[in-house]
Amino acid sequence: MDAHAGSHRSPHGDERTVTRRGPAPPAARTATIPPAAASPTTSPSTALTRRPPALVAVGHGSRDPRAARVLADLAAQVRILRPGTEVEVGYVELNRPLVGEVLAGLAGEVVVVPLLLGRGHHVKHDLPYALAAAAHLRGAVAAPLGPHPLLARALHDRLAQAGWTASGQAVVLAAAGSRDPEPARDTERTAALLAARLGGVPVVPAYASAARPTVPQAVAELAGRGLREIAVASCFTAPGRFAAQSAAAAPWIVSAPLGAHPALAELVLRRYDEACAG
Repeated sequence: MDAHAGSHRSPHGDERTVTRRGPAPPAARTATIPPAAASPTTSPSTALTRRPPALVAVGHGSRDPRAARVLADLAAQVRILRPGTEVEVGYVELNRPLVGEVLAGLAGEVVVVPLLLGRGHHVKHDLPYALAAAAHLRGAVAAPLGPHPLLARALHDRLAQAGWTASGQAVVLAAAGSRDPEPARDTERTAALLAARLGGVPVVPAYASAARPTVPQAVAELAGRGLREIAVASCFTAPGRFAAQSAAAAPWIVSAPLGAHPALAELVLRRYDEACAG
C-alpha cells in the first residue's frame, strides 16, 4: 500500500507519483448497490433473471510479470466460485488494462474490489475517482481485502507451506507500508488475527517502505530477545520488489506471497457481496 502524498510505492515495490488530488467524488457515485430482489421497482421474476453487478478486481500493478499472472489466476478462481458473474481485472498503474479502461467497457452496475490489503490512498482516493469518472455506471468500491480472518487463514497456510512448525517462536508480518496511519492499523489488526491462529505466537507488523519498523528492524528486535526461529510472513498479494526485499531479511523461513490462495478468492467474493448488500 502506498504513502498518502508525494512519491508512492506499490505492494510489489514499484514507485509511483500520485497526481490526482482534490475532494472525494460525490457520494452517489460510490453508493452501494442494493440486491436485485430488494429493489421496489423490480418484479420477482425480473429479480431472478437480472444480471448481477460486474466484479472488477483491481491490483496495483507491477513491473514484475509474475504479478499479473497471479492476479489472473486469482480472478479465474473467483469465476469458478461465482459462475454467472462477470469478473474483470484492472490495475491502478503499470499494467494494462487500467481500471478506468475496464470500467469504460462495462455497462450497468459494477463493484470494484481492491486487491489491496489495507485502506491506503488507492482505496480511499484513486478507485473512487476512477468509478466517479465512469459516469455511465452505477457502482460501489468495496472494502480492501484486509484485515479479515480469511486473510489471516491464507497467511497461516503460506507459513505452513514454507515450513512453519510448533517450534516457531515469532513471526514478522511484512507489509508494504504507508505514511498514512490507517493502513498501519489494518496491518496491526491482521497481525493480531494471525497471532490468534498461531496460538499466541508473537506477530510483529513491519514494513518495506515509508513506515517503521522495517522488516530487518523487527527481526533484529525479536532476535535481541533471544528468539531464533523467526519467520517472515509475506503480506503481499503477488511477487515483486517489496516481497523479495522482505524475504531477504528472514533469518529462518519466509512464506510466499498470498497469490491465488483459495481463501483470498473467497474473500474477494465476501467483499463483493458486502458492497452489493450495502
